[in-house]
Amino acid sequence: MTAGRRRVLVGASVASALVVLALAASLWPVHWLVVRDDAGLRFAFQADDGSRFSLAWRHSVEQEDWIETFAVRDSAIVLVATRFKTFGAGVPAAAGRRTRLENGWVVMDGIDRVVDPYAVQAAAAESYRVRWDEGRWFALSRASTSPILRFAVIRAPLTAVIGGLLRVWRAPAAGLP
Repeated sequence: MTAGRRRVLVGASVASALVVLALAASLWPVHWLVVRDDAGLRFAFQADDGSRFSLAWRHSVEQEDWIETFAVRDSAIVLVATRFKTFGAGVPAAAGRRTRLENGWVVMDGIDRVVDPYAVQAAAAESYRVRWDEGRWFALSRASTSPILRFAVIRAPLTAVIGGLLRVWRAPAAGLP
C-alpha cells in the first residue's frame, strides 16, 4: 500500500469515527429547560444543575417591570429570587431569606421554592421576556395573543429539541427590562 493511499484510508477512518461520535452525541439524552406553548416547542436551553434563567414582564396595573429568577436544581425549576419596583395588593412584605432595596428595586432572594413545571400566560400587553444565564433577553409575548407558556426541565437527546435550540439562535434580542 502506498503512503498516499494509507493517508486517505486513515483520513476516511477518522472522518467516519467523528461522524459516529457526533451521531451518538446527538442521541445521548441530557437535561434541557424547554418552553412550550399550544403550538409546541418554543425554546430549548441546555440545563445543567445550577443553570439560571430570569422571566420579566410589565405588571398590568403598576406598569413596572417584575423580574423573577429561577435555577435548575435536581432536574427541577426552583424560584430563587424576585425583584420589583412597587408593592401592590397580594405582594408580601418579605419573602425568602433576604429582602432589601437595591437601586430602586425591592429584591427578595433565597426563596428556594420548587415550581416545576412552571406556567405563565404571556399577555402581549405585559411584554414577557426570558433570559438564560445572564445572556440576552428573548421575547415570549406575541401581538394579539396570550399564550400559556409551560417551562419544564426534561431529559432528552438533542434531536428532540433541535427546533427550540435553533429558535434561540435565530431569535432577536428583546431588550432590557
